Amino acid sequence: MSRSVRTRPASSGQALNEAYDTALLDLDGVVYAGGNAIVHAVESLATARDGGMRLAYVTNNALRTPGAVAAHLTELGIPAEAGDVITSAQAVARLISEQVPQGSRVLVVGGEGLRVALRERGLVPVESADDDPVAVVQGYGGPELPWGRFAEASYAVARGLPWFASNTDLTIPSGRGIAPGNGAAVEVVRIATGAEPQIAGKPLPPMHRETILRTGAARPLVVGDRLDTDIEGAFNGEVDSLLVLTGVTDGALLLAAPPRHRPTYVDRDLRGMLTGQPEVTPAGDGFRCGGWTATAAGAELDLDGEGAALDGLRALCAAAWTDAGAGACELDGRKALARLGL
Repeated sequence: MSRSVRTRPASSGQALNEAYDTALLDLDGVVYAGGNAIVHAVESLATARDGGMRLAYVTNNALRTPGAVAAHLTELGIPAEAGDVITSAQAVARLISEQVPQGSRVLVVGGEGLRVALRERGLVPVESADDDPVAVVQGYGGPELPWGRFAEASYAVARGLPWFASNTDLTIPSGRGIAPGNGAAVEVVRIATGAEPQIAGKPLPPMHRETILRTGAARPLVVGDRLDTDIEGAFNGEVDSLLVLTGVTDGALLLAAPPRHRPTYVDRDLRGMLTGQPEVTPAGDGFRCGGWTATAAGAELDLDGEGAALDGLRALCAAAWTDAGAGACELDGRKALARLGL
């Protein structure tokens, strides 16, 4: 499947919410940030839902239960039920259940979301390496997770028990800034034991499989803000993706993206779900979108024309990714991005 900024989904000018049956939406940086809804998110999701698109919320954060996430979304003005939320805790619980017998004890280093997901799969969460677990699982446990929990996991993993991780995101956004994520906690046990966990969360296939099993999506669109989780997860699942620029990815990161990190579409925010994406076409030695033409000129990306900044970015992506081929673009796009204010 080609991975470039595309111009049209099923037909010319067709809105994305009409071309895809289900949106698989990341949460942090896409729907909300710091506990508050991102601008345009509430009304955009309402319009997509009213038009018949199913909305599913897919998160690598294993701390909260689906019910708690759904309640938070509802408080923000985005009606949701527990069944609309898919977490990495659910994905890793399924992965464990396929490798150990029903009723098995699993040592948990994490929060309530992980414990609920394990019980849903007929597994028994335990707290100590001395509780006869047959496996170990780590998920984000919040900033108050005691250091001793890592010791319990290390004791059990060192005995040779299979070790699982909900996800390995090194950081997690908070209302005060960027905090260590579950990946940082996983590194603690990895350093102590020398072992390697089986990982379920984005961008790996177990998470995508969980979303498809739970939503029944026939033509899903992944919507996210992170190239290394959301967009790479869509690439691995061979489905289309929309990158929104409301989170951690900026223009420079996008231009430098290798193939697995290149979204099908890019837009400023969730309003991009409600429109057809503009066409990007070859133009001489470069690519044109709207009033902009982008070319690879020596060691730089060059941009000529005028118009909407997002059209310029789309043209730049096409030029950068074509020049880079299967690698990461090394051309300098700073001047071009500055001209667009991105």
